[in-house]
Amino acid sequence: MISAKPSKTSHKAVTVALQDCVCRYTIMVHTGAMSPANKTIRQSVSLPVKVAAQVRNLAKNRRLSSNRMLVELIENGIEAEKRKQQEFFELAEKFRNATDPEETKRLGDKLGRMVFGG
Repeated sequence: MISAKPSKTSHKAVTVALQDCVCRYTIMVHTGAMSPANKTIRQSVSLPVKVAAQVRNLAKNRRLSSNRMLVELIENGIEAEKRKQQEFFELAEKFRNATDPEETKRLGDKLGRMVFGG
């Protein structure tokens, strides 16, 4: 505690003590200038009954809310789509660079399966 009475405490020690007090009681004020990194929005989604039941069961097993489970499933799906797209572009590049007719046919068939299924 800092008192108004003069003491034998050095100026430096008082300054450190004051800085310590200021740091402990600093209040952050959000001015809106910086937006939060993980801002969320509310999104309404209609799910088929079977899918909703599966989401609830997964959430219950993992001790998550249904909302959190949906977020994780969507994030995983987005990552899977990105990987699939990357694999497609890598395969297309191999197809373009292939010189062997057998290799070209094999890669073309694989590209066709990726695009059209099968």
